Amino acid sequence: MTTAPQARFGITIPFEGVSLQDHQRWFHELVELGYTDVWSGEVDGNDGFTPLALAAAWAPTLNLGVAIAPVFTRGPALLAQTAASIAEAAPGRFALGIGASSEVIVERWNSMVYADPYYRVRDTVRFLHAAFAGEKVDFESPRLSVKGFRLARVPETPPKIYLAALRPGMLALAGRETDGAILNWLSATDVEKAVAEIGPGKEVVARIFVCPTEDAELARSVGRRMITAYLNVEGYAEFHRWLGRGPQLEAMWAAWAAGDRKGALAAIPNEVVDELIVHGSLAECRAHVARYVAHGVTVPMPALVLAGGDLGEAVRGLAPNQ
Repeated sequence: MTTAPQARFGITIPFEGVSLQDHQRWFHELVELGYTDVWSGEVDGNDGFTPLALAAAWAPTLNLGVAIAPVFTRGPALLAQTAASIAEAAPGRFALGIGASSEVIVERWNSMVYADPYYRVRDTVRFLHAAFAGEKVDFESPRLSVKGFRLARVPETPPKIYLAALRPGMLALAGRETDGAILNWLSATDVEKAVAEIGPGKEVVARIFVCPTEDAELARSVGRRMITAYLNVEGYAEFHRWLGRGPQLEAMWAAWAAGDRKGALAAIPNEVVDELIVHGSLAECRAHVARYVAHGVTVPMPALVLAGGDLGEAVRGLAPNQ
């Protein structure tokens, strides 16, 4: 087991059930509680950048990150412009997390072609490095074509680029060409396998789903629904086969493919839920998150899954200052 220093501790925003305009007081409280980072996402709720723009204005000491902005759903120039704008608003405090996302988000929801995700991500990383350096970019590859683009407002401190990665190819790409990797949907003990592919000296950010309740059956019921929603996506399924969890999940995948949703839920073993969804008392949740750090995560960013619990208690109970 490798031990990583825990200099930073983040949390996923925006909080469920709290409007963006009401996040100002939460950002202030996060700072008081010792949180160093806020990380947004971009799936089917808010976009990844607007919550960070608010945090830049309302809490000017927090580090900001988007995990992740899909490389397919914005053109490369617009992605560079958006990231540069947040970097200008929060100098030295913004990290751009990018990744391939999924066919569901790219094709079904955004009517774009999801093809050659590894190469599209790689080429986008290379384009962004050139754009953030203020270069006039002419970039041509089978997956990406940019002709004569130059950022008119180059941020004084370019944003760090982190890469969402699941399997060896993308993890190694994160280690070679970016500032770090973003991990998701893995257990604390899975982290070391991912870190070995990334290599030394890189930031490792992890979104960790935390359901703070001592009702284990409730947490497992919520967790099973989340697992079926994500781990039936091809990329995540292959990720868990690579991690060695295939035998435990084959029955779920088979039931899901057959259209048996209830059977798929029932087929997920308790031990899989307990590995992927942190639950228990707040003290137990803190200890479980700490295991991710012990295995190599440098920036944990818990995503709160409130099963009837109180948001304030959860935020305070997980805080670094506890």
